[in-house]
Amino acid sequence: MEPPSLLAVATAYHEAGHAVVALALDRPIHQVSIIPSKQFLGICKFQKGTSRSSDDPLEREVMIALAGLAAEARHTGEYDRVGAGRDLRLVRELAIQRVGERQVERFERRMLGKTENLLADDGCWKAVELIAAELLKSGVISGRAARHLYEQGCREC
Repeated sequence: MEPPSLLAVATAYHEAGHAVVALALDRPIHQVSIIPSKQFLGICKFQKGTSRSSDDPLEREVMIALAGLAAEARHTGEYDRVGAGRDLRLVRELAIQRVGERQVERFERRMLGKTENLLADDGCWKAVELIAAELLKSGVISGRAARHLYEQGCREC
């Protein structure tokens, strides 16, 4: 069997990052996929209407959006801002709502730092690795499987 391409591996870590940060921040997952479509190389779909309230829902959404970029960068050693373009546009829109145009870059840097700090936790990073490995094997996993792998990763550390 041929090993996965570097792009597939990067995509798996990207989507796993979204899933782990979402789960860490109590946002339920419906499905995670690295099967490419016309629009996406991969996607993390969230469940609708079942999320618990958050202290700061906007900040939670920003961190989830930044998690793909952060996890992929932690794995590859560099930020792929082009590949994360859609996520970064969402982050920019939300940041402008929160702090306005003048403070947006500072807010984005602070949120990226918080996201990277969350992913630096041994349990969270183990969960990213487990989900990425399963995505590379299966292409798509259910939200239930993502939650199981997240909990397994958090338990191991």
